Amino acid sequence: MSFWIVLGILVAIGLWLIALYNGLVGGRNQAQTAWSQIDVQLKRRHDLIPNLVQVVKDAMGYEQETLTKVVQARNTAAAASGPAQAGPAEAALTQATRGLFALMENYPQLKANDNVKQLQEELTATENKIAFARQFYNDSVNSYNTRRQTFPAVLAAASLGFGPIELFNMPEAEREVPKVALR
Repeated sequence: MSFWIVLGILVAIGLWLIALYNGLVGGRNQAQTAWSQIDVQLKRRHDLIPNLVQVVKDAMGYEQETLTKVVQARNTAAAASGPAQAGPAEAALTQATRGLFALMENYPQLKANDNVKQLQEELTATENKIAFARQFYNDSVNSYNTRRQTFPAVLAAASLGFGPIELFNMPEAEREVPKVALR
């Protein structure tokens, strides 16, 4: 009789570990998928910025310092990997892009240029997509991290190889989406 009780307990523990493991894998995979969506939007942003710089370069000939800052910030952001590096790099890129947009306000021919308008609209739309993707990613990470930190998962998560995942945070001062005036 005691053999069956011990066997039942071992089977119950085994099933619990399987369910726990599968739940943690699912949470981690959802967070990784959410990061992939952010990565796609960041790449799109990184691809649009050189096009914008190229279009405005001739009209803003003496503003080379601003254009150089945008290109350098873009290159740094494109080289960043993971949320910890990407957050500050993307914030710096947002700040540099804001500076470019502010300078562009002084150039009526740029404000009237259809290519510039289209690129600004695409950048603004991409910024919005990044914000939505960042929210989904952070929600997924928060759910996963909460799952692995709560009882009873906390007893086995670390030993099963499930560590914490970092949120995608941008420095407080740069969280605002750039405002683009097209008229």
